[in-house]
Amino acid sequence: MSADFLYGIEVVLNGLMAGVLYALVALGFVLIYKASGIFNYAQGVMALFSALTLAGIMSGQVPFAHLINAIFGTDIHYFGWNVPVLAAIILTLVVMVIFAWCVQRFVFRHLVGQEPIILFMATIGLAYFLEGVGDLMWGSDIKTLAVGLPQGGSLWVEDATSGLGGDDFYGFFIDKLDMVATVVAIILVAGLIAFSQYTKQGRAMRAVADDHQAALSVGISLNFIWVLVWSLAGLVALVAGIMWGAKSGVQFSLSLIALKALPVLMLGGFTSIPGAIVGGLIIGVGEKLFEYLIGAPFLGGATENWFAYVLALLFLVFRPQGLFGERIIERV
Repeated sequence: MSADFLYGIEVVLNGLMAGVLYALVALGFVLIYKASGIFNYAQGVMALFSALTLAGIMSGQVPFAHLINAIFGTDIHYFGWNVPVLAAIILTLVVMVIFAWCVQRFVFRHLVGQEPIILFMATIGLAYFLEGVGDLMWGSDIKTLAVGLPQGGSLWVEDATSGLGGDDFYGFFIDKLDMVATVVAIILVAGLIAFSQYTKQGRAMRAVADDHQAALSVGISLNFIWVLVWSLAGLVALVAGIMWGAKSGVQFSLSLIALKALPVLMLGGFTSIPGAIVGGLIIGVGEKLFEYLIGAPFLGGATENWFAYVLALLFLVFRPQGLFGERIIERV
């Protein structure tokens, strides 16, 4: 096999891995939209907040330290201990469940039956509020997230493929963190699909998404379902925050990964969990191949920043509901 062909395969493999990371963010959007009909603009900030909380708990940082010091004139920043990774993840999940309860109790409980645009505007306000709380609670400095995930290229993959293209090819470079993210995403998606299809709570989530008032009339607790949905979205946000935080550090630009999830949702469909994965893979492979074949040779590079949005825009012309979304049927 020629070296150029092998480099193309390497680009595709790295695109698949990048697509999995995009899909992890998109999953949170799908969960909330599928169960409540709300497009959650705050999903990216939830990933940022969960990563900030995990990093803060692991390092023993005092929450709201800057505010406490400013009010009381103290100079405390850390408790003086480090929390093990597993315990810190469990504590972060508890924080995200508390956040889900607060969202239901103080926001969406008062918006039952309102128009979707009102619910969407509420999530925009929630995103900026949560970003401000994260800054106040843990500070704005960039944090490392060392949770024991492997980093760097896989030497085993590189050695196993180094002889395929002769002296001009040195083997596939596949990031070990991306490989771990792929396995985690597969497990997470399988669990979410099983929960949605085969549990009583999963069926209740779909009923709430169809009609709030009808779900209430058959005895479904809307309050419980919304807490459950936002807790699951918090779990997905935590997983995405861990993967992206370990990859590029925990910084406030992490919240912008939600924007990359929008083309994924447009391709896969807003109501489909498998669609989020397929859409992420299409976007990941598409942007890497376009950069490799067209962007770098003919356009000067940097096409990965906009290719996904152009692809999604073209896709919407032919199938607005996405590959796996619910087909739009209207009586005329």
